[in-house]
Amino acid sequence: MKFDILSLDQVLQNDGEFVPLLSQDEEDRMMNETFPAVLPLLPVRNVVLFPGVVVPVTAGRNKSIKLLRDAQKTDKIIAVITQKEIHTDEPQIHDLHKVGTIAKILKLLKMPDGSSMAIIQGIRKFSLDAIVEEEPYLKAEITLLEDKKKIVGKNKEHFEALLENLRETAIRTIQENPAIPSEASFALKNIEGSSLLINFVASNLDLPLIEKQELLEINNLVNRASKTLKYLNLELQKITLKNSIQDKVNTDLNKQQREYFLHQQIKTIQEELGGVSYEAEAEGMRKKASRKKWSKTVKEHFEKELNRLIRMNPQTPDYGVQRNYLELLLDLPWNSYSKDNFDIIHAEKVLNKDHFGLEEVKERILEYLAVLKLKGDMKSPIICLYGPPGVGKTSLGKSIASALGRKYIRMSLGGLHDESEIRGHRKTYIGAMPGRIIQSIKKAGTSNPVMVLDEIDKISTSGHGDPSSALLEVLDPEQNSTFHDNFLDMDYDLSKVLFIATANNLSTIQPALLDRMEIIDISGYTLEEKIEIASKYLLPKQILEHGLSKKDVSLDKKELEFIIQAYTRESGVRNLERKIAKIIRNTALLITRNVEYTKKLSRARIEKILGPPAMPDESETNKVPGVVTGLAWTQVGGDILFIESILSKGKGTLTMTGNLGNVMKESATIALEYIKANHEQFGIEQKKLEESNIHIHVPEGATPKDGPSAGIAMLTSLVSSFTGKKVKSKWAMTGEITLRGKVLPVGGIKEKILAAKRAGITDVILCEENKKDMEKINPEYVKALKIHYVTQMSEVIELAI
Repeated sequence: MKFDILSLDQVLQNDGEFVPLLSQDEEDRMMNETFPAVLPLLPVRNVVLFPGVVVPVTAGRNKSIKLLRDAQKTDKIIAVITQKEIHTDEPQIHDLHKVGTIAKILKLLKMPDGSSMAIIQGIRKFSLDAIVEEEPYLKAEITLLEDKKKIVGKNKEHFEALLENLRETAIRTIQENPAIPSEASFALKNIEGSSLLINFVASNLDLPLIEKQELLEINNLVNRASKTLKYLNLELQKITLKNSIQDKVNTDLNKQQREYFLHQQIKTIQEELGGVSYEAEAEGMRKKASRKKWSKTVKEHFEKELNRLIRMNPQTPDYGVQRNYLELLLDLPWNSYSKDNFDIIHAEKVLNKDHFGLEEVKERILEYLAVLKLKGDMKSPIICLYGPPGVGKTSLGKSIASALGRKYIRMSLGGLHDESEIRGHRKTYIGAMPGRIIQSIKKAGTSNPVMVLDEIDKISTSGHGDPSSALLEVLDPEQNSTFHDNFLDMDYDLSKVLFIATANNLSTIQPALLDRMEIIDISGYTLEEKIEIASKYLLPKQILEHGLSKKDVSLDKKELEFIIQAYTRESGVRNLERKIAKIIRNTALLITRNVEYTKKLSRARIEKILGPPAMPDESETNKVPGVVTGLAWTQVGGDILFIESILSKGKGTLTMTGNLGNVMKESATIALEYIKANHEQFGIEQKKLEESNIHIHVPEGATPKDGPSAGIAMLTSLVSSFTGKKVKSKWAMTGEITLRGKVLPVGGIKEKILAAKRAGITDVILCEENKKDMEKINPEYVKALKIHYVTQMSEVIELAI
């Protein structure tokens, strides 16, 4: 912007009629003035006059000088219009723009060179219709123009915000540009009229005349304000960029000299205060390195990097990165291992003290410890504990570390999506850091800790790489002895680290990564196991955490069984622990209130504390044909589900509802086609198959369901509906079916069997090949269940109906 702020007090002196800042009322009054249809026309070369704005105009042409002097003697009103070409001396109508501004002469001055200077103020816009006289100067016929100013509602709020933005941006431009005097900022702040504000800023923009003329010709005030603001923002950006470049040039010129002097001053100050200089810091690192138990390769690399640090300027950003790198090399426990406790009896005692059950995991750890004791050296196994939430996978890692006498590290991988979190960043980047594996080793202080990789199934990929692929090297016993971290830029031996991964769902783990781990399935706890865990672990833990003692509260196994069955529905014990904690908190409240209570909790008091019991689903007494109890596996354990089917008159159409997945729908289709092919075997008439529509529904429609294990249940339900025979009560089944009539094995047997027991099932139908899965379950836990093994679908129908 180039504000032409004159010393108007000197120009106008005391007799001037200059009104630089109009109020809104004055602006409206000025716009309502009437003017003759014919006015003297003053063509100008280098200026576009806007209404309300005061500008100086120099007149050098004889016609222009005479026009100004004659007007000064009369009403001082003239019409001002801008020429299209500044070099035209005798402009005609085609040489002039179509829109100009009526102006009032505030002051006329005679200059030493014979020309005249007029201080004029724009009043109102006009359109040029015709030139009626050319001598002694131009006179023109004009039509008054009026800006569109009536703005209401939301448009008014938008217009007011636009004006405020325009004012603030103009003030910022003045502040950024040292060439603009401070009076301009004062003028802007005191302008009241909306039209004058827009015109004042537009008039002083550093724009070509043609673009200023375009602004003048815009009749809509909102549009003129928007376009003016656009030009103003561009100008502000140019000024800011120019200032930034100028500052940068000045800074670069002095930067090296300033850094040199500052470095010398810092060195002198440190020496005076007795502090550690950079040279002393490097020497301290060298002494610390002499006590490290590292290999020749690492030692040579450290010396090379330390010498590089000494040669670097301490004021550069790279110096800090290099120092951090050397400190990491010194802090890492190279070839430093904690001593294992080879006492097998002690290890078994620790594992049994912290966790009930989980025999397979405990046995694997004891086997590893036994071989380590005999051989003295062994690559650590890489174990993946797989099971539903709350069964103790993560806490088991801590117990294993305690049993072995090793340091414990837990690294949560849930939501990890950046490969650099595993491998680290290259140290060439500012703010580079090692990966979380190396950071954890540094934190542990030994090279053989127990490291729990929690929620390994919840790693995700992004544009920053695939962390699960980076873990392939970490979890491969043949490769992790030379693990390469990008920041460390050296091989580090992870073969002595005992990695224990935890997962809830194996299907989301990359197959190559899954192949590198030893999978140990930790399925849900039985009712008996939960009672033992609650009485031996959870109850004493909560009593201790809430500041009570065993004599303050007592929970028998019958009450614990009631809590488990009535208030929890899970494979683990996490929710059970919350319920016990709530009971203990209630007891603590009674004690602090000095209220008498019975220390032994009854069922009635438990219901009062925990609310009405929500008993788990029980198998239904089948009163109608077509209803079958199936068994399902979920991420939180096993559950029962009901398969319902019904017939209606139609053309044999099959309809399925209940939020079923594609695999489950295919099972229903296979079951129906098998029945159609073997209808005589089941005593079903061909006509009934052709004239009946079949509808299969699985309740709890909001819950997605999928998988092949409901195949035999769907087959049984359909046969029951077609024959009109009811399915036996308290029977449940699970198994996949084929078109050849075979029953195939399915997974999650332990969870499903436990769910059946919770629901009061007495008989369960399984595939013959699932017998091996039943052998893994403690017979004591399933002695009330009768298991029927089948190989053919016909056997299922004979047993269930």
